[in-house]
Amino acid sequence: MTVTINDVARHAGVSIKTVSRVINNESSVRAATKEKVEAAVKELNYQPNAAARNLAGSKSFSIAFIYDNPNAYYVIDMQNGILQECRKQNFELVIHPCNAKADNILDEISNMIRHSRISGVVLTPPFSEMPKVTDRLKELGVSFVRIFSGHNAPDGISPCVMVNDFDAAYAITEHLIELGHKSIGFISGGKEHKSTFERIEGYKEALVQRGIKVDESLIIDGEYSFDSGVKGATQLLEHPQKPTAIFSCNDEIAAGALFASRLANIAIPEQLSIVGFENSPFSRQTWPKITTADQPNQTIAQNATTLLISEIRKQKAPDICQQFTPTLLVRDSTTKVSH
Repeated sequence: MTVTINDVARHAGVSIKTVSRVINNESSVRAATKEKVEAAVKELNYQPNAAARNLAGSKSFSIAFIYDNPNAYYVIDMQNGILQECRKQNFELVIHPCNAKADNILDEISNMIRHSRISGVVLTPPFSEMPKVTDRLKELGVSFVRIFSGHNAPDGISPCVMVNDFDAAYAITEHLIELGHKSIGFISGGKEHKSTFERIEGYKEALVQRGIKVDESLIIDGEYSFDSGVKGATQLLEHPQKPTAIFSCNDEIAAGALFASRLANIAIPEQLSIVGFENSPFSRQTWPKITTADQPNQTIAQNATTLLISEIRKQKAPDICQQFTPTLLVRDSTTKVSH
């Protein structure tokens, strides 16, 4: 037989409303009562039904993850981090991929929120960096949390988790310079992502601080994709001032750059050092393994979800803006420049 909330209430000797408050992590329940209810839940193996909870009142226990990102590994890490916190806090997750460039994107998001009775939204780039999206969510009265690139909170309109791409890109470039590289190419990601600009600026600043002139012809426009890495590296390897190292804006681009180098019979890292960014499986599945910046996407997503659920419940979070700085992870794709 299915265990109901009534069974839990009888077993714990409390009201149904008290059980509901404990399940929803409301702060108005005494510690002793909470322990008694949690023990009953565990003993009876009670599984709260999110759909029934949503229908029981005006409060919704569903949040949405809206994304437009070609990197499947990034999306999976984000999804797993959000799911981990949702399960912990008894929320359901609606996953909604969509095209950020679509003309009807605001209507699509609005319809999804109304249809699924969403109480909060996790926004990742590029949506987290689009004022028209956040303005629409505010109009709908829906809580949201933003994950985006930056090292200063731009405003106080919502909780946010910032990724300090600038400092991480600076550290990667500094690593290459310390290995003796002075001609360092750069393959960028899509310009609709703020992370692209933050990483380019971190790369440039490291060069300037070490007295190396920035050569704009060595900065190649690209997208966050393997093919972009192949094309960008091919272009750099045909450059009159062929670089001794390539900074790829993410690991997928770096894997493409490594592939193009192999096709050109260039040994990595003996003849060319290559770095990536994010520490995705791409960086570990190549040979040699790629030096990168370790970005804990799953932890970032989980923390963002914690902030969002606190916002939905009107609970005061200790810090509504958090920051992560990816850390340099040296592997086998970089070495000292050969003369």
